[in-house]
Amino acid sequence: MAILAIHPGTYYHIGSLESPRYAGYFDRLVRPEDLGTIRLADFAVVLIPCRTPADRMLPHREALRAYLDQGGTIIATGESDSQLFLPGIEFTPQPTNFWWWLTPGADLGVRIASPGHSLFSRLGEKDITWHLHGWFEVPAGAEVLAINESGKPILYVDEVTTPGRMIITSLDPLYHHGSHFMPATTRFLDGFLPWMRDQLDKETQP
Repeated sequence: MAILAIHPGTYYHIGSLESPRYAGYFDRLVRPEDLGTIRLADFAVVLIPCRTPADRMLPHREALRAYLDQGGTIIATGESDSQLFLPGIEFTPQPTNFWWWLTPGADLGVRIASPGHSLFSRLGEKDITWHLHGWFEVPAGAEVLAINESGKPILYVDEVTTPGRMIITSLDPLYHHGSHFMPATTRFLDGFLPWMRDQLDKETQP
């Protein structure tokens, strides 16, 4: 199969999706406006990167749901208001402390909730810790992978809302990597994208 990434076209999307470091993980890039020309069933995974404008994805809400109903996998990262165009997402924003790390001994409170999950053979807690934008109420039966300081989910896998799979997070690694700051986000992508290719591309059969 293959992996499709939505490409909204800002500098940080270019820096993350087109750079030599990660470009090889994506078989095709498509602007949100052109998504209707794509046969989604040809792809094992559809990645919706950080800060993809929701109004550019809303026209494709039914197509995305049909793809999930056929068994496809969608990954949606943070600050994209994915609850507006993907099913079953309940998101609550929280104030973002951008400077917590300046306090000696500070701990943002992010924790791995499912240490046995295959993703965490590639990532540790420091690789999922930079700052927080909000949390989710997850449906019963979904697997929570990481939580915030209050124990609220910030990264989870939903295989119950549809016949497909959604990997949803409020973390925004592609934005920060493409903006050339927050080294943890680069470490996150160094682990997450190979896991996406090795695990999800092999497991998903739309």
